[in-house]
Amino acid sequence: MNEMSADIKADIAQKRFVLATDLDGTFLGGSDEDRKALYDWIEANRDSVGLVFVTGRDPEFIVELTSRQGVPRPEYVVGDIGTTIAKVTPEGHVEPIPALEHDIAAAWNDSGDRVRDALVDIKGLTLQPTGFRYRVSYDMDPDLFDASACSIVDAMGLDWIISADRYFDVLPKGFSKGPSLLKLIDHLGLDAKRVLAAGDTLNDLSMLQCGVPAVAVGGAEEPLLEKVHFLDHVHVAKAIGAAGIAEAIGAFGLHPGMNLKV
Repeated sequence: MNEMSADIKADIAQKRFVLATDLDGTFLGGSDEDRKALYDWIEANRDSVGLVFVTGRDPEFIVELTSRQGVPRPEYVVGDIGTTIAKVTPEGHVEPIPALEHDIAAAWNDSGDRVRDALVDIKGLTLQPTGFRYRVSYDMDPDLFDASACSIVDAMGLDWIISADRYFDVLPKGFSKGPSLLKLIDHLGLDAKRVLAAGDTLNDLSMLQCGVPAVAVGGAEEPLLEKVHFLDHVHVAKAIGAAGIAEAIGAFGLHPGMNLKV
């Protein structure tokens, strides 16, 4: 267990501010110095700052990540690109919340095998080995990718996302990071105006579009920026990764204690 996070308050709804952040390129992005500054600030303010990881990563990765010294442990996780919604126990285990995942599972309807069968011969896709519960994910070669995969998935009544120009994910219809984050916000009774969503790639788009204050951190991929730069509730940060999160907390005035220099 991450000893620095041992005293997290149980009731996240009572906290002044909640950070809902993507990991790769966002919370884990930027310089070592910038990450340490943000992480130390979160730990020093755990009585008033809540933390939710909203990520494409699976629960096993979250457990391993938050066992590292210096990485804050979240209270909740929206993982697997929104197809896992879970709480994090005091011991650092990730436990899915059945009431929030019921309609995700129903929309997926055990489609893994039929997705893999339908896309088995598509050029430019390499199946990822992780056994996700309610999604199928591929590494994508953009130079070889056969875009007919998109219409195949559409015909199956499922959703697809291409992100970072190298990942192709198949998801239950209507579920991704944004809708699942909103489900969690409602379940926890959070004030959506005090939640900051942070991301950097197209699989963060639905989260940045869902209406809560949001930030596209510095270094975000251009296709994401093209879709969010005009949204009043989205801050397009200059600072990279973790420093971009700190920049946005200050820009939105979400926590009076945020005074990190970026």
